[in-house]
Amino acid sequence: MEVSNRFRSPKPILVKCGGFSSQLAKNVTEKVDGDPLWGSRFDATNPEAVIKTHLDFLHSGADIILTNTYQSSVDGFVKYLGVSKERGKELIRKSVQLAQEAKAQYLKETASDSTLPLILASIGPYGACLHDGSEYSGSYADKITKKQLQEWHRTRIEICLAEGVNGLALETLPCQLEAEAVTELVLDSYEGVNFWVSFQCQDNARLASGESYAQAALSIWRLVQQRQAQHRLLGIGVNCVNPQFVTPLLTSFLKAAGSNEKIPLVVYSNRGEIYDAEQGEWTGTGEQVVKFVPEWIQLGAGIVGGCCRVYPSDVLEIRQYVDGLSIDA
Repeated sequence: MEVSNRFRSPKPILVKCGGFSSQLAKNVTEKVDGDPLWGSRFDATNPEAVIKTHLDFLHSGADIILTNTYQSSVDGFVKYLGVSKERGKELIRKSVQLAQEAKAQYLKETASDSTLPLILASIGPYGACLHDGSEYSGSYADKITKKQLQEWHRTRIEICLAEGVNGLALETLPCQLEAEAVTELVLDSYEGVNFWVSFQCQDNARLASGESYAQAALSIWRLVQQRQAQHRLLGIGVNCVNPQFVTPLLTSFLKAAGSNEKIPLVVYSNRGEIYDAEQGEWTGTGEQVVKFVPEWIQLGAGIVGGCCRVYPSDVLEIRQYVDGLSIDA
């Protein structure tokens, strides 16, 4: 699987980190869930905890870590930290630098000269920065244009790319409009940049917005094909969904695409709990994510990992399972 225009992955299956802010909450004394900046606040207030959180996942075997930029935006930093716009941009740059610092420390500890781990910029949805839970509904899709979404995403993407990330994780996208908008932006404006696209879904067939997952995912695949950019695509898939939903979601997408299509897939589910936006808390009983990983890999997932409430211990279980497979690279 090609993970960069500059190198190929030394592993057939890559393991992504787990839920960054979930683990960050264990490394700070302040409440993280429910904060309007979520984990992004700590790039400014506790960078040491951010580095430690990245290291927690690296020490558990993650091949890929994401920058702590899921809920970062210049306007959000201005509003909730009371800083200037320039300082807001600086904090996004700093988030990438903190991930790079963690990677450098890890490689020094392990005396490794591997191309792994990779650092991808977390490019969360517009709804995440509204702080109203709309990344779990996509309710803004009929109130904003594709061009407006592209201009909003452009600032964070360009800052992260300028700092030297290995690619972009376009993630937790709740509606087809935003997924198409940001995919087109990356394909048309940033030549050679690798990326994945992952959706947020409410059940085993529909996006958070209620649209068909299969059709939305297929629309992204067709955009990639139209531009002959398959070599840049790390995967299309889902994240922060109930792990029980993943197999039917991916199966519906693959069926819609047709059996002759070889599509890279990416999956990093949550534990199956439900986030209560009003309470700022997770509710319900979680699953052991690793037990679902075999079926995801069987479907063709080349990148697997976890999202919210998936901790380093879970990532280690996934790492151990993947390492036990006999797969030709």
